[in-house]
Amino acid sequence: MASRIGVFATSVGTKILIGLSGLFLVFYLLIHIGGNLVVFAGPAAYNQYAFTLERNKAVLYPLELLILAGFLTHIYKTVRMFLGNQQARPVAYEQKKRAGRPSRKTLASTTMIASGLWVIIFLIFHVKAFREGWGTQYEWAAGGRDLYRQEMEIFSNPLLVVFYILSMIVVGSHLWHGVSSGFQSLGVDHPRVTPKLLLAGKVLAVLIAGGFIVIAAWAYLTQGGRVA
Repeated sequence: MASRIGVFATSVGTKILIGLSGLFLVFYLLIHIGGNLVVFAGPAAYNQYAFTLERNKAVLYPLELLILAGFLTHIYKTVRMFLGNQQARPVAYEQKKRAGRPSRKTLASTTMIASGLWVIIFLIFHVKAFREGWGTQYEWAAGGRDLYRQEMEIFSNPLLVVFYILSMIVVGSHLWHGVSSGFQSLGVDHPRVTPKLLLAGKVLAVLIAGGFIVIAAWAYLTQGGRVA
């Protein structure tokens, strides 16, 4: 049993855990953006969606712990692998150049650590804003928080909207390379399959990041300035 667990401490096992945790988080983001798009259905529908989640704590809390575990695993293993690679090559290259095709090296792939650190900082603000709230928290008449009004108030601040949009661009950049890299870490790499995975990763990056950007921009342009 110990030997099986020890496999995940090896370089191969580390890549597998990074791939699995990363793809798990992508799956969560797809569900998350799907739920957030309910905001376009109006206050009643959005608050009902949020209230349904919040009142089912027996399901919500274990899911949140699972997501947190996946996130922490992804961060820890990625940082360990990055530091290990740095120690294995203590002298940096004198000049970095684009490898060109068929290399998969892109701006997104070479900035994964930087984009990941930005995402961590963003998540701290994001959780603070939507879980605890900045400013007044309002009760919804049917029960629970008036999360729709809270979101509109948050996105009435142009600085927060800009920060949010920039953060989503960074998230998109991370996913642009991360999705296909996750499958590659799991050994899914074939001339027929890999190009499709690369395309799928780019499409998911645009859909997820673009969806959140549209919500923030729409809230500011059409609702944020008129919250009573």
